[in-house]
Amino acid sequence: MTTKQLIDDIRAITLHNLEVIRKKVVYLNEEQKSWKINENSWSLNEIFAHMNEYAKFYHATFKDKIENTRFKEPKIIFTSSPLGRSAWQSMKLGNAKNIKRKFKSPKASNPVFDISLLTGNEISDFDKGQEEFLKIIDDSEKVNLRKVKVPISISKIIRFRLGDAMLFVSFHNERHVQQALNVIAHPNFPKK
Repeated sequence: MTTKQLIDDIRAITLHNLEVIRKKVVYLNEEQKSWKINENSWSLNEIFAHMNEYAKFYHATFKDKIENTRFKEPKIIFTSSPLGRSAWQSMKLGNAKNIKRKFKSPKASNPVFDISLLTGNEISDFDKGQEEFLKIIDDSEKVNLRKVKVPISISKIIRFRLGDAMLFVSFHNERHVQQALNVIAHPNFPKK
């Protein structure tokens, strides 16, 4: 794929996430934001707290790598590494916007295990984080997305190409925004 396609795809997913949040989530009341389908599921607040925790790591890492790289010449073509492609494809939603594979969240980014992740501002923090990610996407156009390498949140040893890592984060966010929509669409979801 071209680097432009990659960046356009990441930007489109992020803009869509923002649109969904601003239309369907921002105006919900606290009872709705903390409601769970069952004891094993996450509330809207927990879903967004989880994404915010990931954003703290990845946004700071992306900004640092973009600002401090020596690979300042973008390339026309972006090629995923086999590991990077496998990671972002595993996060990607199915054609029917369904979650194909479920993953266990690491305890450090799971608000059920770490309630300190719940700040009371989960939705607005996510909105701000997506705006920040859009700026990172813009800045990434100035570097080689294949040569810049970033560590992943669960291991400093494993590194993805910046383009793969940004796709992974955008698909991860899209996946959890869909999870939030599934909570809202549940027949027992509290009405206003």
